[in-house]
Amino acid sequence: MANDNRKPPHRHDPELARKEALQARQTHTHRSGQKESGHRQTTSRVNKRPSTHSSATSRRKNIKKNSRYQQVRRQKMMLAGGGFLILLLVIIFSARSCISSRKAAEAAAIQKAQEAAQAKKSEETAKAAQKDPVSLTISVVGDCTLGTDETFDYDTSLNAYYDSNGKDYFFQNVKSIFAADDLTIANFEGTLTDSDAREDKTFAFKAPAEYAQILTSGSIEAVNTANNHSHDYGDQSYTDTLTALDNEGITHFGYDDTAVMDIKGVKVGLVGIYELNDHLGREQQLKDNIAKVKADGAELVIVIFHWGNETETVPDTNQMTLGRLAIDEGADLVCGHHPHVLQGIETYKGKNIVYSLGNFCFGGNSSPSDMDTMIFQQTFTITSNGVQADNVTNIIPCSISSADGYNNYQPTPATGDEATRIKAKIDERSAAIPSADSTAKSSGDTGSSDTVSADEASGNTDTSDESDTSSDFSDESDSSDYDASDEEDYSSDEEADFSDNSEE
Repeated sequence: MANDNRKPPHRHDPELARKEALQARQTHTHRSGQKESGHRQTTSRVNKRPSTHSSATSRRKNIKKNSRYQQVRRQKMMLAGGGFLILLLVIIFSARSCISSRKAAEAAAIQKAQEAAQAKKSEETAKAAQKDPVSLTISVVGDCTLGTDETFDYDTSLNAYYDSNGKDYFFQNVKSIFAADDLTIANFEGTLTDSDAREDKTFAFKAPAEYAQILTSGSIEAVNTANNHSHDYGDQSYTDTLTALDNEGITHFGYDDTAVMDIKGVKVGLVGIYELNDHLGREQQLKDNIAKVKADGAELVIVIFHWGNETETVPDTNQMTLGRLAIDEGADLVCGHHPHVLQGIETYKGKNIVYSLGNFCFGGNSSPSDMDTMIFQQTFTITSNGVQADNVTNIIPCSISSADGYNNYQPTPATGDEATRIKAKIDERSAAIPSADSTAKSSGDTGSSDTVSADEASGNTDTSDESDTSSDFSDESDSSDYDASDEEDYSSDEEADFSDNSEE
């Protein structure tokens, strides 16, 4: 029992307690060292066992490991390559898609622009088709020979008047009429040349090139050159004439040369046909030339003929056939000359055929027996539907001279009783034209119902100014393909009638 009550001595002896603790730590350290030593010895014993089997196994493991590594590496490379290829394809397809989208956008933009342009064009076409009506007043006059025959007396010739009075003299009494219209057309019968190669014919007319200024001074814008005096000094004289007209800005047409003029926005087609000596052989040329100006855009077609028989007051069968054919082919107005006297006016299918305008500023005769002439005017209204059939005409009676009894080459409007007389003559000659489903055109607004005598119908009136017009010139040549060998000459008796410088 006494021992049970004893207390551990170190509780009261610090030094002893320290020693015990130190001893306990050393004992623990030693035991730990033995365990580690025993473990190393065991390991050493294991390592000292034979290594043949373990080395082969290790190599197999390493090979298998390397194989798996290489396989994994290849798989990674394949995956990487596949991913790159997929990425590349994605990029390519994306680029193509972008390009396609851009092209589609560009195509859409182009199509949109084209549609806009087409819409604008259609709108402009529609506006043009709905343009306001345009009125054109056309004046037409007959034979203008601005020159003389070298055999005529100079003192009474047109050339003498030019030298004394200048270019403004000749049309000064009608210029205000021509200036007020939209287009004035004349028949230019002669040549503007310095050639001396005169054709072998009874009468040949020429003047210097500067005489073309007479036309521009008189407000004449266009001339027909298809007639029997256009080549009086050979082919070169015709070329010289056209050059002189061109230099003055005068539109010319004739034979196979047509013209289309723009007048106030309206295209006016001009056709000149020389019928003499070929007669109905001109039909195809007429059709072709009208078709040509229409193909060139002509909205209004005017056909000028040099045709008929001198001094005859009623048109012959050829004139009526060709004039009506011109209307059938699309002409809106037909005018003619060459007879040197006035013939009537026919309204055919609502359109006018003025068969002969007579002479106008005519240097071919200083003292003609018949000095009656006229200015034929017609006003056309052009709409989007073409030429209206309004048929507004104005016939202005004139004399080829402002003097009595002789020709001073200055056309002048007639007044008073003279104007009434000339209008009545035109009405009578219009009524004498044989009808072809048409009405005779009077100088008024309606067709004349007046009757005429047999003498008037045959051209044998009792007017003294027509009694000796057989002296009018008639040396006619061929048509479009001019041939001087076809010129007709006069008999010696006829030539005697011109000894006083009478007309051709």
